Amino acid sequence: MAVSPDARALAAVDLVKTYPQGRGKAPLRALDGLTFEAEQGTVFGLLGPNGAGKSTTVKILSTLSRADSGAAFVAGVDVRRHPERVRSAIGFVAQKQVSDPMDTGLENLVLAGRLHGMRTAAAKSRADDLLDRFALTTAAGRQVKTYSGGMARKLDVAIGLMHRPEVLFLDEPTTGLDPEARAEMWAEIERMSREERMTVLLTTHYLEEADRLASRLAIVDGGRVVADGTPEQLKSELRGDALVIEVHEASDIPEVLAAIGRIGALRDIVADGRTVRARGDDGGAALPLALGVLDAAGLAVASATVSRPSLDDVYLAHTGRSFAAAQAHSADAPAPSPQSTAKTEEVAS
Repeated sequence: MAVSPDARALAAVDLVKTYPQGRGKAPLRALDGLTFEAEQGTVFGLLGPNGAGKSTTVKILSTLSRADSGAAFVAGVDVRRHPERVRSAIGFVAQKQVSDPMDTGLENLVLAGRLHGMRTAAAKSRADDLLDRFALTTAAGRQVKTYSGGMARKLDVAIGLMHRPEVLFLDEPTTGLDPEARAEMWAEIERMSREERMTVLLTTHYLEEADRLASRLAIVDGGRVVADGTPEQLKSELRGDALVIEVHEASDIPEVLAAIGRIGALRDIVADGRTVRARGDDGGAALPLALGVLDAAGLAVASATVSRPSLDDVYLAHTGRSFAAAQAHSADAPAPSPQSTAKTEEVAS
């Protein structure tokens, strides 16, 4: 992919980042040549399971960490050479709450504005505008510890917007939110991109979130970009329909694969637990054939569906496993210790 950092709101070029794993263990390679670019005024999504390298990428782009090698640019600025210029151009909303729970919503926003060099009156005016935009005006005088999860998350985003950044980093912004609060956050992200032409880098492990919000996205697996494009482009590259068949017993999977493999109309057949996935040009015609073959073999089917390609199918096509399986694997994988991570993080001064 040809990268032109000076013409892009965001660009990562062959980023590599490793963390030591202790004596006798090979370093953990969090990023392994990750490369992407994002246009100004768009929502660019980094989609991947936990542990794929999304948060590490955000830390590097926002100057909180340094890559072992490679280059990164934000708003046309080299992150390594001019970190102070990058910090003034970005807003950063981390996964964890950044507001002080003992202060009020208004106090948190005014403090954020003052830290960015705003005069008190200007910070108060900007805070009032953001409280109104996020429907937090009636809660402005309450301590944040009394806010719901959705309210606290909206306040975090408002804090990131206080100084009108050119680029906003949203690291897993809707994790832990209920469906209503998540929908409200989605609407605000869409509005910021559409009306304010703000560039938003969104990291997420929610397929639906990436599909709806990202005008372009990169699918990250093992610290590398395995596919990138608009959601529709990525899905349209997969020819045909997706078939998903779930059986009652995992022990039946070898026989199921053998039976399904004899159907010439199906391809890309893979198993994941008790589930078998396949692709076919005409899923509506192929599904009855598959069910008939399994019934004749005495293999009980728990459920069967056929659908147009999804981002889960895209992930499966590029990595050989479903997104859910990747999530489960990342949940089981050991994380680097806080001590070893802290030793290798280089916070730019």
